[in-house]
Amino acid sequence: MMRSFSPSQPAYLGVVRASAWYDLVVTAGFATPWSYALLHDGLSSLGDALGLGVLPALDPIQTLYANLMGSVVVVWALLRLVRPLAVHGLFDGAARTLFAMWQAYALAHGAFKLLWVFFVVEVGFGLAQLLPWWRSRSGDVEPVLQGR
Repeated sequence: MMRSFSPSQPAYLGVVRASAWYDLVVTAGFATPWSYALLHDGLSSLGDALGLGVLPALDPIQTLYANLMGSVVVVWALLRLVRPLAVHGLFDGAARTLFAMWQAYALAHGAFKLLWVFFVVEVGFGLAQLLPWWRSRSGDVEPVLQGR
C-alpha cells in the first residue's frame, strides 16, 4: 500500500525544491537576449537532428517574450530554493497546469515537437505538487498555507 504524502510533510518541500532546480536549469537560458539566441540555435539544431522540426526564426518580439518568461521563472525558482514553502508548491502546481495547457494548445497547432519533452515534465511536476493538496483537501491545510 502506498503511504500518504501531504504538503505538511518535509518530503513535499523536496518536490518543491526539485521543481525549482529544474526551472532554474531549463529557463535560465531564456532570461537574456544573448543566452536566448544561443539556446534557440541549440534547440533548433537538436530538433532538426532528431527530426522534430526547428524553431521559427528569431525576431525581437519572440525574444522579448522568451526573456520575460525566463526572467520571471528564474526569480520564482530562486524564491522556491531560498525559502521553500508548501504553499509555493500549490501555486507552482497551478502555474504548471496553466503552462501545460498552453503547451498542449501550441502542440495541437503544430508547434516544435521537442516541446513534448517539456510538456511531460510540466505535467509531472504539476501532478506531484497538486495531488498532495487534493488528497489533503479535507484535512487542515490552513497552517500549511500560512507557512507553519
